[in-house]
Amino acid sequence: MQHNQTWKAMLIFLIPLILSNSLQSIGQLIGSVVVGRWVGEDALAAISAFFPLFFLLVSFSIGVGSGSSILIGQAFGARNEDRMKAIIGTTLTFSFILGIVLAIVGGIFATDILRMMGTPENVLDMSAHYARILFFSMPIMFIFNVYTTFIRGIGDSKTPFYFLIVYTVLNVGLLPFLIFGWLGLPELGLYGAAYAGLVSVVITVIVMLVYLKVKEHPLRFDASVRKHLKMDGQILKLLLRLGVPASVNMILISLSEIAVISFVNVFGSEATAAYGAVNQVVSYVQMPAVSLGIAVSIFAAQAIGGNQFDRLKQVIRAGAILNLIIGGVLILLVYVFSRDILSWFLTSENTINIAHSLVMITLWSYLIFGQAQIVGAVMRASGTVLWPMLFSIFSIWLVEVPVAYYLSKHTALGIEGVWIGYPAAFIVNLILQYGYYQLVWKKKKITRLVE
Repeated sequence: MQHNQTWKAMLIFLIPLILSNSLQSIGQLIGSVVVGRWVGEDALAAISAFFPLFFLLVSFSIGVGSGSSILIGQAFGARNEDRMKAIIGTTLTFSFILGIVLAIVGGIFATDILRMMGTPENVLDMSAHYARILFFSMPIMFIFNVYTTFIRGIGDSKTPFYFLIVYTVLNVGLLPFLIFGWLGLPELGLYGAAYAGLVSVVITVIVMLVYLKVKEHPLRFDASVRKHLKMDGQILKLLLRLGVPASVNMILISLSEIAVISFVNVFGSEATAAYGAVNQVVSYVQMPAVSLGIAVSIFAAQAIGGNQFDRLKQVIRAGAILNLIIGGVLILLVYVFSRDILSWFLTSENTINIAHSLVMITLWSYLIFGQAQIVGAVMRASGTVLWPMLFSIFSIWLVEVPVAYYLSKHTALGIEGVWIGYPAAFIVNLILQYGYYQLVWKKKKITRLVE
């Protein structure tokens, strides 16, 4: 009975979370389709070349948000409201400062970094200009990311979903006006997609904060949060202890993507465009796995905060079953309709062929990716963050990148060799994560971090 309740509660939480993560990508998806089909494949290649760098910088806020969600989940499970507000205030200030620093650094060095990544010269200037626009949005984007993470941490996945609808509608609505110059607006082409994202996130954050205040939401931005904006040293230390490994992990994943795209760029702008299209498809395929990792982490953190340690086994089992069901159905659908989906982004038959071969090679392995996410999420919810991070880094940098490099450079596989590195890394990561979970973590005494 208790297992069934955990399974159902996680599914109810998961549906808005998956929809939220889907909506978060829809603006980028539609922007890529519009840019690729109507502005040109060189413009799509410019976006694709920048994506790993953008993900690298956003990784900082993802890591901080991951750490804060564990603390908020445990504080909520322990019913400690004052501690919860202190965690919010400290995280908001730290995230905003971090966003400003990264925006300045990224804006200054965009061209140099993209050149170091081997971005094709015919799209380098476009990619750098596009990058600088999005860098300006980073401080407010970080606030949006961490605030929605706070809300999910108390088990509310619906409210963030509502505001991602607002963001997506604004983003998609602004795209044609800014790309094509409708209603007398300047025709910005490729850069219109970036400006649409910038304007949308600013408006959405303002609307969200007003809504939370009017509805008297438990996590509204009120005096009880504002008094903690100076940052609590103890909370910041704990946040960094949890968040830095997650950020380092995300950053090293991003750097590996930069390494991978440098392997891809050697094959020309068609290959870069194919890589970008496949990344769009994969971002949706891996969404249930990523969402389940978040859900499992929050459910486990709340169980630990409430000293209900017997629920942890139920949480991990429910997550694993949902990953196989949801992920399996989605992967099967993409396999069946892959060429049709890729044609949304690409017009050249040769580029579609390249992208299709990459999808066929790698897609199945995201079920394995999902299982590793779930096992690692339970351990991280307890504050065990170092070993899951090290296993992930090992599988990426000592498996994925070397395999991708060797097979693409030194075998007849060419660009297809790049994608074989992904399933190889996912398999190794799952073996390491599950081995540590069974042999070490389950034998530890688990205690909550927030009192």
